[in-house]
Amino acid sequence: MYAVVGCTDCSALWIIEGRQETVRCRGCGKTHQYGKLKKFVETEDADHAREVRASMLASRSGHADAFAAVDSFSDLDSQVERDVVTDEELLEGAGIDGEAAASAGETSAGAGSNSRKEVVLAAVEESEEPTAGAITAYASERGVPESYVERALEKLVRAGELSESGGRYRRL
Repeated sequence: MYAVVGCTDCSALWIIEGRQETVRCRGCGKTHQYGKLKKFVETEDADHAREVRASMLASRSGHADAFAAVDSFSDLDSQVERDVVTDEELLEGAGIDGEAAASAGETSAGAGSNSRKEVVLAAVEESEEPTAGAITAYASERGVPESYVERALEKLVRAGELSESGGRYRRL
């Protein structure tokens, strides 16, 4: 069972599935008893509930005519599935060879496309002596600036991803 309901405080409209004892308004956060809520429609069909809510929102904002010209949710879903452009069609439409792009993507993925943070974390795990100097050296070899490594180590310790004791770092 689906119900389109409205908040008495902020006039927000939303859809509730089932019959909870209390529900919280997504607009203002007020908790309402389900039995006391104004139910604009109760239906077994989720699409029908979405249609009613969308129609009410369109009318409220002065766009009822535009809403009337739009197909139903179920029709729109089937149109989306039919009218999707594949990645290959998009690339070829832009004059790009799809196979060459896929090959280049696979090559770059295998070539160590780690983020800076991932490089710092890998340095901590792979270093025999995971000190700030060793981590910085490891990261610098992989193109990560020293200033970033220093900030990243501080942030990772504060976030609880790393611990630092006696100048040595370890991953938690």
